[in-house]
Amino acid sequence: MSITTNLPLSVEWKDSYIQLLDQQKLPQETVFIDLHTIHDVFDAIVTLKVRGAPAIGITSAYGLVLAANSYNTASLAEFQSLLRKDRDYLATSRPTAVNLFWAIDRLIQVSLQASSINEAKTNLVHEAIQIQLEDEATCRLIGEHALSLFQKNDKLLTICNAGSIATARYGTALAPFHLAKEKNFPLSVFACETRPVLQGSRLTAWELQQSGVDVTLITDNMAAHTIKTKEISAVIVGADRITANGDTANKIGTYGLAILAKAFDIPFYVAAPLSTFDLSKETGEEIEIEERSPEEITHLGGKQIAPDGISVFNPAFDVTPNELITAIITEKGIIKGDYTKAIPTLFKD
Repeated sequence: MSITTNLPLSVEWKDSYIQLLDQQKLPQETVFIDLHTIHDVFDAIVTLKVRGAPAIGITSAYGLVLAANSYNTASLAEFQSLLRKDRDYLATSRPTAVNLFWAIDRLIQVSLQASSINEAKTNLVHEAIQIQLEDEATCRLIGEHALSLFQKNDKLLTICNAGSIATARYGTALAPFHLAKEKNFPLSVFACETRPVLQGSRLTAWELQQSGVDVTLITDNMAAHTIKTKEISAVIVGADRITANGDTANKIGTYGLAILAKAFDIPFYVAAPLSTFDLSKETGEEIEIEERSPEEITHLGGKQIAPDGISVFNPAFDVTPNELITAIITEKGIIKGDYTKAIPTLFKD
């Protein structure tokens, strides 16, 4: 049985444009939009029509392909210069998600290896497609490794959406749940709603329900009570960036769950591909935390819920220090302990 029967792909390349699942419309509507320009891609990333670090990386890669196909120049050097400018433009869309930079930099590198503009354009689209195919295989492996940490009938807690629609397929933190369903390995999931944009309630609850997973939705401030009263076995989350020492940036609220996991003496797992690691940064203190519009907090469903003129602090992510992370699950396996020593082993051939 295929686990993806009811789960649409979040990103598809259609030869001359990108077809994107508009995650802003979920769960009420399953709507696909077409992106024809790099500006369409930039807007889709900023407005969270596409979200999830791997999906953002895939979309941004195809965005550079769209940009390259629009250039009107006979000079390879000028072509490459224009591509670097568009790379820098896309890089400003979501500064915390390292997969974005990883993907667009891969395309820059293949463009530099071309001897003609036509060759560069061909190499770019092939590389973008390869990034998507690699991510699907990677997510499947992450799911297999993660599932090995669980027992039948375990109850797990998660936040945000690190699922199939946040990646090429399967997801990272949600991959073991899709695979468990395929293998008739019963697990229960409690999904935090994930204020203020509600990715947990709008996306994770929808996605796991589509896959037939036993999922229960809770508000973020119910997490401690839920861990205690529902006998949660572990917390598993995704990541937007992991530094050289294992500090992990993820959706705001993740850090609090890690503290709760420590208080209740249950494992706290991070599931992420190698592309999410940023070894240029030694610790989480160096990660730029994106701050988003105050309206995400002052308004709900288009209705104002806070007084006029109120000061708002709206960070999109927080950083969980490595000492609170029981293990990091990657496509190359599970690491734990001294992450400063363990992480480099993942990048050895």
